Amino acid sequence: MKISFKLNNKNVTIDTDPMRRLLDIIREDFHLTGTKEGCGEGECGACTVLLDGKPVTSCLVNAVHIDGKEVMTSEGIAQEPLGKLLIDCFDETNAVQCGFCFPGFLVTSYHYVKTDGEKNLDKIKKALSGNICRCTGYQKIFESVMMACERN
Repeated sequence: MKISFKLNNKNVTIDTDPMRRLLDIIREDFHLTGTKEGCGEGECGACTVLLDGKPVTSCLVNAVHIDGKEVMTSEGIAQEPLGKLLIDCFDETNAVQCGFCFPGFLVTSYHYVKTDGEKNLDKIKKALSGNICRCTGYQKIFESVMMACERN
């Protein structure tokens, strides 16, 4: 099945199985390896991307559901001014250790700051609750997002 969608602000078309996972399309067809498979069950947030501006776990989205939609990965977000600000804030607070979870946190944080942006710890915790970090601990991540809210 031919699937056409916008990926990181570029129109693309692929011929693929309609039940194929968005995660695999991003990584295998477009070689955007920032999006990671952690659990494969939508629980960890490592594969989070924006689908029509909303965070989704790409391991649970089939190709048929992206036709005509807009997908933004961590690589696309990293090119946006807000994405660059978030990366700087994560770097400044040393909020990343191994980096495996970072792309998912970047996407989710970007969505929060862009759509709400209130420097409110409880709201930030709730917004990021679908992302798991096993190394850094969450305090520095929350500090990074609060810093970005303040600077945005």
